[in-house]
Amino acid sequence: MRFDVVTLFPAIFDGYLTQSLLDKAIARGLVEIQRHNLRDWAEDTPHRKVDDRPFGGGPGMLLQVEPTVNCVRDVDAMAAVPARKILLTPQGRRLDQRLAEDLATSDRILLMCGRYEGFDQRVLDILQPEEISIGDFVLNGGEVAAMTIIDAVVRLLPGVLGDEQSSLDDSFSRGNRMLEFPQYTRPREFEGHTVPDVLLSGDHAAIAAWRAEQSWAKTIDRRRDLLPEHSEPNNEHPNKLS
Repeated sequence: MRFDVVTLFPAIFDGYLTQSLLDKAIARGLVEIQRHNLRDWAEDTPHRKVDDRPFGGGPGMLLQVEPTVNCVRDVDAMAAVPARKILLTPQGRRLDQRLAEDLATSDRILLMCGRYEGFDQRVLDILQPEEISIGDFVLNGGEVAAMTIIDAVVRLLPGVLGDEQSSLDDSFSRGNRMLEFPQYTRPREFEGHTVPDVLLSGDHAAIAAWRAEQSWAKTIDRRRDLLPEHSEPNNEHPNKLS
């Protein structure tokens, strides 16, 4: 899978791309990430200016339409497979696990990282990118949001995780749309807190039932909105709660 990232600050990604599972996925050829500096498509002036004041007045600066459109078109033409274009904006569709799973089916994604007050509206009108938000808050730029999308998507690609089942059981994921159950490891006891006996029993059916019940209970307590509409734990869930 290939990611192309259009940004004013490509160096922000230097450390991120060399760490943990992402670094290993890149080394193994499972994912390719290319960064493109928007200023390379600016007019050949000392400051390589790509922003200007908005018409009609107002605070801040806007990224200009001409360098942005030219950049995205050129980057899109750098590979045979057309890119799925995504613009990072607080006004976009909220990123969730279902969307991440959908993005993971793409062969190539182009991420457009805004800065300042965002992009000239004509960038959206001409390029027609998907608009995605990582939450109802404002960042200094789209780079952190781009990293979030890359992180959420890459771990879903075959071969990236050591255990493919891991991503299926995560909170919100295909195998478990609810919150994940509690997990424990050694030691068995710490400061009076012990591991539930069922997890030490070796009874895999009982462990599975306990985990399903815990997942259901946690979701009811914290994220009831994730449950199917009108669902009731005592009559719909296979591991009924008392």
